[in-house]
Amino acid sequence: MFQNVNVIKKANVYFDGKVTSRTVVFADGEKKTLGIMLPGEYEFGTVAKEIMEVLGGSMDVLLPNQTDWQTFTEGQSFEVPSNSKFKLVVREVCDYCCSYIK
Repeated sequence: MFQNVNVIKKANVYFDGKVTSRTVVFADGEKKTLGIMLPGEYEFGTVAKEIMEVLGGSMDVLLPNQTDWQTFTEGQSFEVPSNSKFKLVVREVCDYCCSYIK
């Protein structure tokens, strides 16, 4: 549960609506997104360092500078360095929370 936050109502929509999220802004300026990914293959770029938490479902992830894919399931998380790209394969609906680290 998050307390004392603002939620930006307008959705972040990617890949023709297959990935959507809402931005949550905390009093100290920290930002997180809460979203859903439908099955598909995706590549994302980062500016800030990110921590991606899988809240439901699962995803296969190819992190930057890695050659082996890793599977992350509900309750697991992974870190993506700033200024990088990572790939995802989502085989079932996946619920996620992404934290942006300054």
